[in-house]
Amino acid sequence: MATEHLGDRLAKLRRAADLTQEGLSERSGVSVDVIRKLEQHRKHSARLPTLHSLASGLGVELTALLGDPPAVPSSGDAEPPQLVAVRRAIMPPLFAPPAEPVGAEKLSLPLLRAELAEGWTLYHSAAFGRLMELLPGIIADARLVAAVGNSEERAAGQAALGKALQLGGHLAIRLGKTDLALSALERAYAAAGDSGDPLLAPMVSNSVAWAYQRQARLDDARNLAVHAADGVERDHQGTAEGVRVWGGLLMSAATSYARSDDYDTANTMMLTAEKGAGRLAKLPPPVDSKLVSVFSRSSVRIERVRLAVQHERPEDALKLSKGMRLSVDIPPSWRTWLLLDVARAHTDVGDADGAVKALEALRRAAPGWMRHHTLAVAIVSDLWAGPARPAGLRKLVEFLGVDQ
Repeated sequence: MATEHLGDRLAKLRRAADLTQEGLSERSGVSVDVIRKLEQHRKHSARLPTLHSLASGLGVELTALLGDPPAVPSSGDAEPPQLVAVRRAIMPPLFAPPAEPVGAEKLSLPLLRAELAEGWTLYHSAAFGRLMELLPGIIADARLVAAVGNSEERAAGQAALGKALQLGGHLAIRLGKTDLALSALERAYAAAGDSGDPLLAPMVSNSVAWAYQRQARLDDARNLAVHAADGVERDHQGTAEGVRVWGGLLMSAATSYARSDDYDTANTMMLTAEKGAGRLAKLPPPVDSKLVSVFSRSSVRIERVRLAVQHERPEDALKLSKGMRLSVDIPPSWRTWLLLDVARAHTDVGDADGAVKALEALRRAAPGWMRHHTLAVAIVSDLWAGPARPAGLRKLVEFLGVDQ
């Protein structure tokens, strides 16, 4: 079943805020014409800076405007048991007596790090249901390892706990629960301080910046990412881990500039990041690649494509994506985003055939992810309403449940 149309959510939120279309236009700075076209389904998507402005004018988080992920409502309905278990793992019961460490002898740090690597693999594969099942156990194991042994062993356990809680924060963001995400990330940052890993706190800061972006706190997100990036650039540019963490933070700061409608500054920062990624070829790779920030020339190029699409520069996006060879360490989630952005760019330049080909590739790669994604539904809706209907489009319409 297709997700609810962006215009329908916009109209509901506007009425809940007791605003006319003109009133929302005045508050958000978005033209009445754009608001009217969205609500009348004559426009199926909008630039991300426009969405941020609308969310700010409505007084809601961006996630409320984009829609909740499947089966994880934020409407006050009871949360599914798996999410309750994740919430309890991140925030144990208050004022309860500490649990006795049980089973520590069966755990080892390599085993725990293997659990974490599997968890991050599930996350990047968008296997959120399975991750919700496993994450409480991973966090419990990390807390156990962090509580036993000598000081060096406990510090290593704290590092694992920080990564487990960071993973919980990322999952919560994907599920539309940014307040839970910030609770997880605050705990992750505290664990990082006890870990002895100087790069863990900056990585967690990057995650916090992402949560702030989802809450339309773009200034807070940008300032945090820039501050953390400056520290990593000053102290840790001699290792691949340091370059990757620095690059991830720089891309995050660029995204905040872009969402604030400052495309030129964002693009300049992305070019700096892409140039900096070249240093990775001269450095030994990270020991635990899956536990370090995603950053490479491929990831920067994917983000540059995304920013070009979001700022209605489809020709630039298609030029950037042409002939792109993705490195083997690019997670599946990044590959799927690239296909979606390429489909959007083809749609925006009137190339319906190219858009359908990209969407068909996306359906083969990530059918579950695509079925519930607002932007995928919007692109297919735009194509169906257009003058050309290439072979394969009807199957996509039926797959996504788009109104015919």
